[in-house]
Amino acid sequence: MANPKFERFIREQVDELKKLGFLSQIRILNGPNSAKSIIDGKEVLILCANNYLGLANHPEIIQAAKDAMDKYGAGMPAGRGVMTLSILLELERKLAEFKKTEAALCYPTGYVANMGGIWPILTEGDTIVSDELNHASIIDGCRLAKDTGRAVYKHLDMQDLENKLKETAKERVKGKTMIITDSVFSMDGDICKLPEMIELAEKFDAFIYLDDAHASGVLGKTGRGTVEHFNAYDKVDVVMGTLSKAIATVGGYIAGSEALYYYLHRRSRPFYFSTGFLSPAECGATLKSLEIIKREPDRVQRLWDNTRYFKKELESMGFNTGVSQTPITPVIVGDPEKAQELSRRLYQDENIFVQAFSYPVVPKGKDRIRTIVNAHHSREQLDYVLAALERIGKSLQII
Repeated sequence: MANPKFERFIREQVDELKKLGFLSQIRILNGPNSAKSIIDGKEVLILCANNYLGLANHPEIIQAAKDAMDKYGAGMPAGRGVMTLSILLELERKLAEFKKTEAALCYPTGYVANMGGIWPILTEGDTIVSDELNHASIIDGCRLAKDTGRAVYKHLDMQDLENKLKETAKERVKGKTMIITDSVFSMDGDICKLPEMIELAEKFDAFIYLDDAHASGVLGKTGRGTVEHFNAYDKVDVVMGTLSKAIATVGGYIAGSEALYYYLHRRSRPFYFSTGFLSPAECGATLKSLEIIKREPDRVQRLWDNTRYFKKELESMGFNTGVSQTPITPVIVGDPEKAQELSRRLYQDENIFVQAFSYPVVPKGKDRIRTIVNAHHSREQLDYVLAALERIGKSLQII
């Protein structure tokens, strides 16, 4: 018989999640993730996916996954401290080339990369200085770093960052200081102030850990990310990335020096004690995706052409898009019921899928739907979405 205390605890927690709206319906994708796809049995236009460059259903990537599986099998049932795949080593070399670093180490997901990449590089007496809106994976990775000092600076506030660095410098007798931040923030679409952060890091003898998840494939002329965007090569010590957004496969990685690669290979427990990753199919697909990004830089240009057009039209209608600087463009409504109703009507009446978010995912009064334009959206599709948003937005008195 199940333990009554445990069962009561779970039921109470589920009831609380229902009150908070955390148990809203999860849509089921019945086919490939593309501009249009089948969700819950009907064709809809998807405008909330991280498939920035439209590569998730690319035929060459699908074929590369099949070819790799034919050659290497379905998986590698062993830890990488025992053996590894030659195709996985090739992928790590290509990721380092993509990020223009000496080396890159792959993890099962981007979340695991942060869980496994943050705490091993910190020891007793070190200090973490973190942006207040950093992703949950950064927060969890920092929590694992025991016996370290902690400071949180106001979002993108460089004066507050400097103040926190001054305070921690006074308190710190020994050890390192790490400034850690998302490069692109996933709810508001704004970009970290990397040049100013580099100046402060140099001034206070700190190093920078950059989570480039939403920037890789998006920022920079060739999509290499935030470091390319700001031409800050050799200024960032650790760059984390994910393969499950613009690169459109699955996995994560830490890019940096060759010494960092070998250190994490031996000291990162989530890496060393995980088994059988990445699979051959994932490696083959990712290698082909990186190849396509390199040979077709116009995909990045189309992404930004679509982004600029969509933002301009939204703002001209009177929608509040917040502080977005990237393809992540929130439509801030400010009321949880209206945000949910906007999302519901778009889906039911217009066959457009855009997710709504409310507190505690975003601050109270900042309820929104979060749109994400991709490179493969046509201008006609964007115009269709804009017309629907204007029509429903007026009906709900949002604009």
